[in-house]
Amino acid sequence: MKFFASLFLATAVALTFGACNKNNKSGDYVGVDGDYVMGTPLGDRIDGANFLGENVTRGQYPPVYFAYDSYEVSGEEQAKVAALAKAMKGWPNSIIIAGFTDSRGTDEYNRGLGERRAQAVRQALIGLGVNASRIQTVSFGKEMPADPSENDAAYAKNRRAEIGVIK
Repeated sequence: MKFFASLFLATAVALTFGACNKNNKSGDYVGVDGDYVMGTPLGDRIDGANFLGENVTRGQYPPVYFAYDSYEVSGEEQAKVAALAKAMKGWPNSIIIAGFTDSRGTDEYNRGLGERRAQAVRQALIGLGVNASRIQTVSFGKEMPADPSENDAAYAKNRRAEIGVIK
């Protein structure tokens, strides 16, 4: 009987800790109860108001753009991230990366995709030597479009990650 109780306890512990793993592909964190918490570990996440606050300078660095339904930092966009990483090594400020999508898709899907985009830029910066504690993320999904038009050119402008420098 004690054997089965020990086996049950060991299985419960393994399942509990196994459920709290990070899915490296998507950046999602899975809680014990199965709920998903997108993106950055909770201690590094911010809300949208902080990105829009007075203590954040936006527009100092160009947005990183993404292909349709993608969160891969590719091509010339990698050069933008490299330039940001180089600049960050010369100053002590932290940044906020805000992920955005175009207007197609559900609110929930777009918030998740926006978070994955912000996380992709964050991970690229970390890979280039920027300390992870200096980078926060937030997702606005399809809110706050750069161009509110409903055409391919506008969609391309809206699939982006913007950088805010915290003063």
